[in-house]
Amino acid sequence: MKLIKLLLHCCCAPCSIQCVKVFLDEGIKPDLFWHNPNIHPLEEFNQRFQSVKKFSESNNLNIISEEGYEIEDFIENTFLLPHPKGKNREKSRCAYCYKTRLELCVNKALEKGYNAFSTTLLISPYQDHDLIIKTGKELELSSGLEFLYRDFREHFRKSQKEAREHSYYMQKYCGCILSREYFA
Repeated sequence: MKLIKLLLHCCCAPCSIQCVKVFLDEGIKPDLFWHNPNIHPLEEFNQRFQSVKKFSESNNLNIISEEGYEIEDFIENTFLLPHPKGKNREKSRCAYCYKTRLELCVNKALEKGYNAFSTTLLISPYQDHDLIIKTGKELELSSGLEFLYRDFREHFRKSQKEAREHSYYMQKYCGCILSREYFA
């Protein structure tokens, strides 16, 4: 049986709780990867990162982080380029966001000797699940790393409940400026 060395991209502590538990139940202890250049404003970014660090420490999990606040690149690549209005604009914004975060996770996994990657984004019923899978599968093909797909959505409410019980920071939007302005 092949030993799975998993780097798990995590968007926040609340989404990480049940994803990590599912993998642990399968005998896979993931290391967490923090890279979320979409999160706006800086205070929100910092609160989420501190909460992920608290979660990793209290669960004895390793964390690798790309802490730089790269909002300018995110905005340039999602808002300042011409996009069609409406739903297609949101799709292209989310596609860029998923790809950017998972691509850096894959690069870090390759650099550090992991053989698999996944993301906690797969727990949210508010994310474009099919687009995340498509992005993960494309990166699997191009990198040679295994994309460990799990449909974590059934665990979403339980993960939120546990986050409240442990006093992890609970955000009200996915992270980007548009989701903050229109969906929070």
